[in-house]
Amino acid sequence: MSLFHDASTVRARALLIGERIDVRALEQAQRLASSPLVIQAGARGVAVVFRWGAVVLFHVAPLEEVGLLDQLRRLAEDPVAKPEQEEAEVRIAAEKPEGVEASVIQVGAFTIERLQVVAEILGRSVALARSEAQVKESVAVIESWARGLEKTGTGGALERQLKRHLGATLLIQHAMAARVEIGDKPDLLWERPDLERLYARLEDEYELKERDKILDRKLALITSTVESLLNIVATKHSNRLEWYIIGLILFEIVLTVFTMVTGIGR
Repeated sequence: MSLFHDASTVRARALLIGERIDVRALEQAQRLASSPLVIQAGARGVAVVFRWGAVVLFHVAPLEEVGLLDQLRRLAEDPVAKPEQEEAEVRIAAEKPEGVEASVIQVGAFTIERLQVVAEILGRSVALARSEAQVKESVAVIESWARGLEKTGTGGALERQLKRHLGATLLIQHAMAARVEIGDKPDLLWERPDLERLYARLEDEYELKERDKILDRKLALITSTVESLLNIVATKHSNRLEWYIIGLILFEIVLTVFTMVTGIGR
C-alpha cells in the first residue's frame, strides 16, 4: 500500500510522550498495520505508535498533531511534561539506494512497511535521547554529592538520596533493556527481510548501537559510583558507631575505677 499520493517529501516527527502507551485503546482507530501499530492521523497523515511510549508522525498537519498528541497523552502512563523529539525529512528517491543522503531519509516508495522501519529508528532514537539526558543529570548530581561528601565527610540524608538515585538508575536500565530493546531486530524485518538493508543504514546513521553501548557503560559507571559512595557512607557510619562503643567502654571503665576509688576511700 502506497501513501501520500500527492507528495514526494513528507515530514516525520518523533516524540517520546510517556513511559508506556495503551495501544489496545487505539484498536477502534483506523488501523493500517500492527507491530508496530500504524493508524490514520488527520486527513492525510499516519502515526506509528509504540507501546513503550513513542509516537512517530508522518505528514500530519500541526493542528491535527495537537489533537492526536492530546489523545495519546491520555492513554500514556506517566506522561512526559517535555517530550523528547526529533524530526526528519523523508523523500521518495526510487532511482537511488535507500538510506540517508544530505540529512534526508530516502526511500523507494511511501509504503507502510518502509514507514514502520523509519519509525522504529526515530522512535528508538528519541528513547535513547531521553535516557542520555537522564544519565547526564545523574552524573552532575553524583559529582555534586561526591564533592559534598569529600568536604563534610557525613552521610545522613545523603545515604537516602544515593539509594533513591541507585533505584532511578536501575529503572533507566530496565526501560532500555526490557521495553525499548534497542539492540533487538524489529519484528517487521522477520517478515520483510528485503527491508533489512534500509534498517541497517538508518541504524548506522543514527548510531543507535553505539549510543546504546555508551549509555550502558555510563549506567554501569553510575551504578558502581553510587555503590562506592554508599560503602563510604556506611563505613563512616560504622567507624562512628565503633567510636561510640569505645567511648561507652571508656566511660564504664572510668565509672568502675571511680566507684572502686571512692569505695576504698571509705
